[in-house]
Amino acid sequence: MERIRAWMGENRITEVECLIPDFTGNARGKILPAEKFLRDRGMRLPENIFIQTVTGDWPEDDEMVDPIERDMVLVPDVNTLRFVPWGAEPTGQVIHDCYNPDGSLVDIAPRSVLRRVLNLYKEQGWTPVVAPELEFFLVQKNVDWDYPLEPPVGRNGRPETARQSFSIDAVNEFDPIFEEMYDFCEAQGLEVDTLVHEQGAAQMELNFLHGDAMDLADQVFLFKRTMREAALRHDIYATFMAKPMEEEPGSSMHIHQSVLDREGNNIFAGQNGGFSTAFHRYIGGIQKHTKAALAFQAPNVNSYRRLAFGDSAPTSMHWGVDNRTVGLRVPHCDAPNTRVENRFAGADANPYLAMAVTLACGYLGMMKGYECSDPLTTSAYDQPFSLTRTLEESLQALEQDSDLAEVLGERFVRAYVAVKRKEYETYSKVISSWEREFLLLNV
Repeated sequence: MERIRAWMGENRITEVECLIPDFTGNARGKILPAEKFLRDRGMRLPENIFIQTVTGDWPEDDEMVDPIERDMVLVPDVNTLRFVPWGAEPTGQVIHDCYNPDGSLVDIAPRSVLRRVLNLYKEQGWTPVVAPELEFFLVQKNVDWDYPLEPPVGRNGRPETARQSFSIDAVNEFDPIFEEMYDFCEAQGLEVDTLVHEQGAAQMELNFLHGDAMDLADQVFLFKRTMREAALRHDIYATFMAKPMEEEPGSSMHIHQSVLDREGNNIFAGQNGGFSTAFHRYIGGIQKHTKAALAFQAPNVNSYRRLAFGDSAPTSMHWGVDNRTVGLRVPHCDAPNTRVENRFAGADANPYLAMAVTLACGYLGMMKGYECSDPLTTSAYDQPFSLTRTLEESLQALEQDSDLAEVLGERFVRAYVAVKRKEYETYSKVISSWEREFLLLNV
């Protein structure tokens, strides 16, 4: 706490945003005067905030909802202390870990789940290294949720009408937004790397430098807030929906991952430029548990529109070398940089849970000796669709995967399934405009 006090005094911080990521990956918490934050040495929030659905409802499983709403003890992680660069007054922000009164981590908090998985790696003398790639769309401001989204107007006064993959000029159309975004990221110490234009109209991809899984999850969590804020300042939305527009591709969060041993050697690298046994088993673990893992990597009803109907999205569990049609791509690289790119996760995934589950699957593969399939050298789109097609199917697969639940935490999995099933049921009650248009007078 003394380190936080010194930083806040040096920077004359007057307010502090105390943050925790919820199941959706959005920020919950409190905004406190700096003096109160330092005096109280933390804060408390009810554990039930993790059980609330994205619509503000509660799951049908009463066992998951605490009727007396017990408090969690929130402890700031000093490593996440940063400026809020868009604050009107000097404002700090810090991500908190959630603890029970007995000092144990709250097992259903997303950061706790990722810590649990990383501790399993640590026990084996392994250190995961990850690098996320996050896609998103810029869209015109839209206050009518029954009206389709449209690309925004750029500096030339016209919206994009054609796909502009890797176009520099198309990115430059929104230079004022991205210049502000980069300034905000620099002020927060977010290690963003490459910005490129993706396939969709006003669809962008931002790459992060590789590093520690918890740190990168924090950075993705904070970047989403940052990008939305930068866009809003220019009267535009930035959306991380997996499939926001019918005729445009979906947005992903590809996660590059490798594992180092105690000496810092990449355990995926084999002899003579090949792949190790650990590498094949790691991929085998992801393949075996993909259907259950999709409950976290494709966590919303909209997520499956990206997988089933989106361009450049995986449709099967195949892996291959430098093959962008597969779900598990292995880029061409030298031995120390041997890695797997998990392409299943959408941009709408909670970064803590998406990273936790892909690392958990790989861990199970290495510990249980799973074998992977042969690498695919042709287009995976010529293969049958082999993923779950709906959120409900993924939740059913997750409920049946006892090995994955043991690694992630059984109470957490029960809570997550309860919340997501309630969201799926709420969505299923909605009568869509398509139904009104084509069924109202025709059936």
